[in-house]
Amino acid sequence: MANTTNSEPAFTLGVEEEYLLVHPETGDLVTDVPESMMQEFADMPEGAASPEFLRSQIEVGTRKCETVAELGTCLRALRRRVNDVVTAHGMAPIAASTHPFAQWSDQKHTVKDRYISLAKDYQAVARRLLIGGMHVHVGIEDPDLRIDLMNQTAYFLPHLLALSTSSPFWRGLDTGLKSYRISVFNELPRTGLPGRFESYADYKRHIDIIVDAGLMEDATKIWWDLRPSATFPTLEMRVTDICTRVEDTICLAALYVCILRMLWRLRRTNQRWRIYARMLVEENRWRAQRYGLDEGLVDFGIGRVVPMAELTEELIDLTREDQKVLGCRAEVEHVRDIIARGSSAHAQLRTYQEAVEGGAAPAEALREVVAMLRKQTVMGV
Repeated sequence: MANTTNSEPAFTLGVEEEYLLVHPETGDLVTDVPESMMQEFADMPEGAASPEFLRSQIEVGTRKCETVAELGTCLRALRRRVNDVVTAHGMAPIAASTHPFAQWSDQKHTVKDRYISLAKDYQAVARRLLIGGMHVHVGIEDPDLRIDLMNQTAYFLPHLLALSTSSPFWRGLDTGLKSYRISVFNELPRTGLPGRFESYADYKRHIDIIVDAGLMEDATKIWWDLRPSATFPTLEMRVTDICTRVEDTICLAALYVCILRMLWRLRRTNQRWRIYARMLVEENRWRAQRYGLDEGLVDFGIGRVVPMAELTEELIDLTREDQKVLGCRAEVEHVRDIIARGSSAHAQLRTYQEAVEGGAAPAEALREVVAMLRKQTVMGV
């Protein structure tokens, strides 16, 4: 029987992560991966691994998990498995949304129908996609509820992005942005914040117009920061950079599912989060992209910029009941650790600066950043 918006959704979880593969000696990206290596990821109980658009990338996806704790177990096992396999083939994985110094023009895309079509349709825009992300699926069976929660959750996307940033470098340069990945991805069509829809039928009508016009095959080519999955009965959060530390990934997945449950709980009592104009949320999205955790986001209710430490404490308080029900209090409160030490972008910039101050040339300092990313990608798993 289909779920109704009054009964509690499953709130199951799944995470997809996209890793970059590097040469251990040089830190540069590999340009090809042997097909035989991918066969070594067959039949993993925790999830699956597959090639990504570029041959220097690999994507993992956990199985459907009932709890945040189960998700953490699966994701740690997948990172460990990826590290073991690629290390045996003379490579190493890094979890970062851009490579500190690799050149996109040197990369090759995977020979697969979907990726061949993507390269043909989007040309140089597609060839520049030397980026990786993290996607979190949350099971919400009722399609109208998925749309209603998507409309409200858009407000929180900049908060999640700011906590995840891991792409400050691009082609060997400090971009001045904590998430340069967003700038690269924005060049594709059908990206950015989701539109607002009255119902699932309303959403479907708009999708059908684009599909019927022959502009895309299906809704899998909708790449918004948050979207109803075209494959699973989930609401898929896609705004975040990939977190270098697996504990941070688990934290953001826990925070996201708690935000969804909090909004569902408000709806159950005929309340809802105020839906602000897209132009306002875009301002916070830019601030998260540019500054990460450093300069705060605008609280539109009071009309001023609030530090991220205060905003995350507010999120912790808002979702306390949901943390208890979902059994993920410790995972959500890990957000305080992210605030205290910074995101991966901060660690990368700090590593680079310390290497330069120690006498390293810029190219050598960037290799130190890759070495740090390699270590933190597998630390504790």
